[in-house]
Amino acid sequence: MSGGQIDETRLEGELGEDEPRRLSLGVAARMSRYLQVLIQAQKTGRETISSQELSEYTRVNSTQIRRDLSGFGKFGKRGVGYNVDALEGEIREIMQAGGKQNIALFGAGHLGQAIGSSDIFADHGFNVVAVFDANPKKIGLKVGGLEVQGVELMTQVIEQQDVLVAVLAVPGDAAQELADQLIAAGVRIIFNYSESLLDVPESVTVHTSNPAVDLLHALYFYLS
Repeated sequence: MSGGQIDETRLEGELGEDEPRRLSLGVAARMSRYLQVLIQAQKTGRETISSQELSEYTRVNSTQIRRDLSGFGKFGKRGVGYNVDALEGEIREIMQAGGKQNIALFGAGHLGQAIGSSDIFADHGFNVVAVFDANPKKIGLKVGGLEVQGVELMTQVIEQQDVLVAVLAVPGDAAQELADQLIAAGVRIIFNYSESLLDVPESVTVHTSNPAVDLLHALYFYLS
């Protein structure tokens, strides 16, 4: 590419064009962090970013960053850095995140409203297409421009909207039963904001986000 931005030539040892390379958990986690920084850099109008800057924002060693990226091609230009837009697009392709995925949000309380009103999912290529709640008083309210629906409609909506991902912002004692219903309806990825540890089949991926656990992790490294 012109301007020394991103050379699309791939390194030997990768899979064919129709068979994307599978990332290790560590690389996938770091790539996600790089992408987060690049998205924010785009919002501020940045055109280039260095591996050192990526390191400062992600807390990943700059040598590790260059190693991660060089496994997929020749990126950036010495003394200039990486082109933000081009690298963002390349990482999306590496992570197979170029298309849009539909999400259903469950829970229209304070947390659910904050999630549904945020741009964080849209920035990363996810569309929140439906919001559900079991509380009749919340039915019909608007969250992020979407009208809250009753959970009895979820199977129909999941099928119609081709929802693969569900976000649970519900009380812990309701999470497992809801997860079971979602799995039966065809959901295969659950992002769990509740305190409940979900029991799901191996074919279903669950990511549980707990601010207290994240804080303990951060505090450990601060005190160590």
